[in-house]
Amino acid sequence: MEDLTPLTNLQQIPEGAPRKKKMTERQPLLLQSDASDYEGSRGSAARPVRSSPPDNTLVNVHSEDSLAASGSGDDEIGSTDKSYNPTHHRDLEHPTSNFDTLVHLLKGNIGTGILAMPDAFKNAGLYVGLFGTMIMGAICTHCMHMLVNCSHELCRRFQQPSLDFSEVAYCSFESGPLGLRRYSMLARRIVTTFLFITQIGFCCVYFLFVALNIKDVMDHYYKMPVQIYLLIMLGPMILLNLVRNLKYLTPVSLVAALLTVAGLAITFSYMLVDLPDVHTVKPVATWATLPLYFGTAIYAFEGIGVVLPLENNMRTPEDFGGTTGVLNTGMVIVACLYTAVGFFGYLKYGEHVEGSITLNLPQGDTLSQLVRISMAVAIFLSYTLQFYVPVNIVEPFVRSHFDTTRAKDLSATVLRVVLVTFTFLLATCIPNLGSIISLVGAVSSSALALIAPPIIEVITFYNVGYGRFNWMLWKDVLILIFGLCGFVFGTWASLAQILNDRTH
Repeated sequence: MEDLTPLTNLQQIPEGAPRKKKMTERQPLLLQSDASDYEGSRGSAARPVRSSPPDNTLVNVHSEDSLAASGSGDDEIGSTDKSYNPTHHRDLEHPTSNFDTLVHLLKGNIGTGILAMPDAFKNAGLYVGLFGTMIMGAICTHCMHMLVNCSHELCRRFQQPSLDFSEVAYCSFESGPLGLRRYSMLARRIVTTFLFITQIGFCCVYFLFVALNIKDVMDHYYKMPVQIYLLIMLGPMILLNLVRNLKYLTPVSLVAALLTVAGLAITFSYMLVDLPDVHTVKPVATWATLPLYFGTAIYAFEGIGVVLPLENNMRTPEDFGGTTGVLNTGMVIVACLYTAVGFFGYLKYGEHVEGSITLNLPQGDTLSQLVRISMAVAIFLSYTLQFYVPVNIVEPFVRSHFDTTRAKDLSATVLRVVLVTFTFLLATCIPNLGSIISLVGAVSSSALALIAPPIIEVITFYNVGYGRFNWMLWKDVLILIFGLCGFVFGTWASLAQILNDRTH
């Protein structure tokens, strides 16, 4: 589930500036005040691009001006005021409890990716998938801790109560070595770009997932190409995504969550019945398919974008980290669920497992048909929340090119139609669900979850030190190499599979 209940947006209020009204947790992503600020800046320096993390709907927004003002002077940038505690300066109207945060974390990590884990195990082998998924979960969780620690360090350094993912990248370079400070805006834009690519990829997966599950149900009565189902979905999807206020989508999100839980529970009941012997499946797959496993697994674990907004909005953020904190507790649950679905799904269906485990359920069984329909409806309704992220990255830029309110609103509507149609076209061009999941994971998820955090940590702590024998540096280099290898080979293998499918 990549959808996440809207969180409170944390805004830094510069000293002496008029205080803005607090945001409520159900306000839309792009506030009118923010949009007008952006639109009024065409004649001056450009404001930062608004961005949201993957699977999340609200982020913290600060301008580069406020960040630079907090760390003005080369001698001050890079020095940390240990007396400044960012958590004491957060102005929250509706802070979340530890349990609320745990639920959001689970929702932010469990979605279509979990249904693709049996296909990932097929590409890795039963035991490589079993231990590899646990190791992947541990690495991704550690990278989340790295991002949170860097955020805390940079918040103290820049006297900011909170930062989002792209702002952490910006501030790390801005306070890093002198030769890298010129690339601070580039770092922000790269992270924002990968956030956009990730969310567009999620939307494509959602589109294709719904079409394939509906097709699987309808094939029992009348067979049509999957492209026809995609085309039928296009109109309702466009209409649903013209809704701009998230408060109207809260009931939709609740229904989607309930349907997802019910669908997963019934799917487990099918997988755990009449399991074959472990010798009926491959313990280790070939080297050629391992990159596909990496792409799918990292896609499933790619919840790093929700980490900072969740921690920023906690009533007791000190409970987020730590050995038994909210982050570790949630990610252990996520890793166990992923491992269980992948292990038993592959063991049950073997080499015939599909890109989504729901496609392997008995075709003529009424209960399995209900599972497909419920999961398809849940993902269809969740698409809108995922779509809010990329549209609100681009919408302020598009609106800034028009002068009248009517023209701005019309351009925003056209943008939504174009982006939904774009995800439809991508889903139509790549009708293999497993391939598109692996490609999204290898390209963008690996960049955000495994490549960006070690780079940010190395730059953030370059003047503080990397610990005894530079253990932090060596650890970050190893994670970076692992992420880069997964990025290159995973992308190559996914593209090769997609091209091979299209030539047959």
